[in-house]
Amino acid sequence: MSEHIGKTGIVVRNVARADVALVDELQRYGVATIHEAQGRKGLMSPAIRPIQQGTAISGSAITVLVAPGDNWMFHVAVEQCRPGDILVVAPSSPCTDGYFGDLLATSLKARGVRALVIDAGVRDTLTLRGMGFPVWSQAVSAQGTIKETLGSVNVPLVCGGQLVYPGDVVVADDDGVVIVRRAEVPQVVEASRARADLEEQKAVRLANGELGLDIYNMRGRLAQKGLRYINSLDDL
Repeated sequence: MSEHIGKTGIVVRNVARADVALVDELQRYGVATIHEAQGRKGLMSPAIRPIQQGTAISGSAITVLVAPGDNWMFHVAVEQCRPGDILVVAPSSPCTDGYFGDLLATSLKARGVRALVIDAGVRDTLTLRGMGFPVWSQAVSAQGTIKETLGSVNVPLVCGGQLVYPGDVVVADDDGVVIVRRAEVPQVVEASRARADLEEQKAVRLANGELGLDIYNMRGRLAQKGLRYINSLDDL
């Protein structure tokens, strides 16, 4: 499937999606936990930032490849969206123009789309926040776009430094965006559950006054690295 990266003039109608219950469960664990649980992979560049705060989402990726300064394919993509999807958009060459605003958000909300992740610019951010439509973007820009050049919908693309296939699961929150391969969702959910449970246990121990030095068994390794404890600088 990777041989289709960057191809234009294509709309793939049939996209396999992960089990909805598992997709929704991933939202509870958050980007940091999922990134760690799946072996520290899938994390988009920190340049992809939320325009809002306090929002966490998960959903299935509908991918959109757009030409620089041209948002035509957004309108094509809307038709392919289902409730619970997240639009993942990347330009074929770097561009920070404002591809997306309140009108497209209104159209996507009507289709049940949960959010937008875009490796380019958006605008109307105040209105988008007021609408409650979450966006993670590489830039904010009032610069408009045209509708002239074909891209593609539901082909593999690179967004925020990560290869994204249509149907992959997108999880996004204040920490950023992480991608989970559709075929790996059951295993990643299990690993995230286990990690979240372990972190909760550690949080209780830390709140009760235990030290991370002891919980994580750090003392021996620190000594091996040469760490010494002295009573004052006069002991050196």
